[in-house]
Amino acid sequence: MTTPQNPPSPSTSSYKNAPTRSVSAHGEDFAYRELGPAEGVPLILLIHLAGVLDNWDPRVVDGLAASRRVITFDNRGVGGSSGSTPDTIEEMARDAVLFIRALGFDQVDLLGLSMGGFIAQVIAEAEPRLVRKVILAGTGPAGGPGIDKVPALTVQATLKGALTRQDPKLSLFFTATASGKQAGRDFLERLKERTQDRDKDISLPSFRAQLKAIKRWGRQAPSDLSKIHQPILVANGENDRMVPSQNTLDLAARLPRSELVPLYPDAGHGGIFQYHDEFVASALDFLAS
Repeated sequence: MTTPQNPPSPSTSSYKNAPTRSVSAHGEDFAYRELGPAEGVPLILLIHLAGVLDNWDPRVVDGLAASRRVITFDNRGVGGSSGSTPDTIEEMARDAVLFIRALGFDQVDLLGLSMGGFIAQVIAEAEPRLVRKVILAGTGPAGGPGIDKVPALTVQATLKGALTRQDPKLSLFFTATASGKQAGRDFLERLKERTQDRDKDISLPSFRAQLKAIKRWGRQAPSDLSKIHQPILVANGENDRMVPSQNTLDLAARLPRSELVPLYPDAGHGGIFQYHDEFVASALDFLAS
């Protein structure tokens, strides 16, 4: 892992072999990977609960990086990043802003998935000059229906997965239909494509901190989304059992400048992975428009 004085040029390789780098901000080291063209507004990817660098679908990252500078990173205390993991979404958002500024960027686009979408909403409101456009996938507003149940659902699926030797993402991210199960298996295979320099899994204390943050977000008073003025693209599967799909429709209705991707059929929380080609096309169109 290298620690640059100045951010290096993005890698032109695919995500499965993009180098893992590190940048320091306020005494903490943030692990990240970067690829795509060097010019243009960078697209910062904000990962889901328990996610590390290797949890991004390479088809999504490579698809976006074909025409955009794409940066994935580990939240504080997660994977290859140092420090202790915050237990509020607001603090995670502050960390993300520190990371972005440490790389020297004064304007970025954001793609937030699930918990990453909570973080993206906070950054968009708090840093209107920093954020140009936002993509929110499989996520919802503060106080959204069912969000405070995500921790219990996740722990339950994780325990069941350990007993059945099945990755909990299969049941949490995908539908139980034949095509949903196949999409889940295909996704898990893609996550294994990187064989060198893989990231560390999240630690139990960091996982607990994130669960606490999500429960708090789910129990907060509904936020005033009219304060978020950036153009926002909203996407999800039609059967999201983690962050119920109603939250996606709610975001689209309450955000002043939103555009809704029609909900992906027979898809759940991992809808953007199941429909990666369609999602990438929608995202690139939105970012370029």
